[in-house]
Amino acid sequence: MFTNVILFPFLIAFIATLVTTPICINIFKRIGLIDDPRSHKHPAVIHKKPIPRGGGIPMFIGITLAGIIFLPLTKIVAALFLAALIALAIGTLDDKFDISPYVRFFINIVVAVTVVGSGIGIPFVTNPLGGGTLFLNTIRFSIDFFGNHSVIIFSDLIAIIWLVWVMNMLNWSKGVDGQMPGIVAISAFVIGILSLRFPVFDQTNLISAKLSFILSGAALGFLFFNFYPAKIFPGYGATAIYLLLGTVSILSSAKLATAILVMGVPMTDGIFTIIRRILSGKSPFWHDKKHLHHLLLHLKFGQRQIALFYWTISAILGSLSLLLSSKGKLFAVIMVIIIVGGMLLFLHFLLRKTNDENNL
Repeated sequence: MFTNVILFPFLIAFIATLVTTPICINIFKRIGLIDDPRSHKHPAVIHKKPIPRGGGIPMFIGITLAGIIFLPLTKIVAALFLAALIALAIGTLDDKFDISPYVRFFINIVVAVTVVGSGIGIPFVTNPLGGGTLFLNTIRFSIDFFGNHSVIIFSDLIAIIWLVWVMNMLNWSKGVDGQMPGIVAISAFVIGILSLRFPVFDQTNLISAKLSFILSGAALGFLFFNFYPAKIFPGYGATAIYLLLGTVSILSSAKLATAILVMGVPMTDGIFTIIRRILSGKSPFWHDKKHLHHLLLHLKFGQRQIALFYWTISAILGSLSLLLSSKGKLFAVIMVIIIVGGMLLFLHFLLRKTNDENNL
C-alpha cells in the first residue's frame, strides 16, 4: 500500500513537474507569457524584473501524468480533471490577458458545479459540540443532474461554496515566492495521511489518498522553481490545482475540518480581506496590497522568511489536526482565527500609524 498509494504517486508527480517546469519556463519566455512589472500595473506586484507566469501548467501536467497511471477512470475522476482543465485554460488566458475578476469568479462557480455535479458533495459533518453527525443530504430535488446524481440542496451547495472559497483563498496566498506551493504540498500531504485512516479499499478513499499525494508531489516539484528568487510564478492557472485540493478535502468523509485547520492562516487572511474590502466600500474581487504577507513585507521580513512562516504554521496545524478530536479541531480553528485576526488588526493599525507619521 505504501508504494502504490503514497510513494509512487508522489514521486511520479514530483519528477514530472520537476522536469516539465524548466521546459515550460523557456516556452513561456518565447511566447511572452511573462509578468513584467513595468507593464503589469497590479497593486500586489513586488518583483522587479520580468518573470514567466503560467506555473499551473507544469503542475497540472505532473498531476495528469501521475493520475493517468494511478487513478481509475471513473465518472468522478473524469469530471474532476475536466473541470480542472477548464480552470487551467481560463487561468492561463488570465495570465496572458488579465481577464476581469468577475469572469474568473463565474468560471470558478462553473468548475465547482461541474465537480459537484459528478457526485462529489458533503453528505454530513461531525457535530463538534454535541457529538454525533449532522446530515446534509436529506433534502434533494428529484431531477437528475449530470447522470444519476440528484441535486442535494445543502450537501451540494456547501460543497460548491467550499470549492470556490478554496480556489480564491489560495489564489490570494501566492503573494511571495514559494508561499503557495508549500501550503498546497503540506495541506495535500496531511489530507492524504488522514485518508489512509479510512478503509483504503473503498474506491473513493483510495482516489482521495492517491490524488492527495499526487498534488503534494507536484506542488513540491514546482516549489524548486518558485522559491525565492522565483524563476516562474504559479499564475492564475494554478486555480486548477486549488480546485483539486479542495475536492480531495471533501472526497471522502471527515477531512473538511482538517483542511480548514491546516489552511487556517490563509483562510483567516481571506476572511479578513473580504470583510476589510467590503467595509471600506471596495469590491472584494479587486486586489490590494494589504494581505498578511504584504504586511510582513512592510515590516522588513524577507520573502523566504514569510514563506517559511506560512509553511511552519501549516505543518504545525496539520500535525495537530491528525491528533485532535472534532471538538479539538473546532477549538483550534477558533484560536487560529482569533490569533491571526488579531495579528492582522495590529499590523494594519501599525501600518496606518507609520503612514500617518511619514505624512507629517
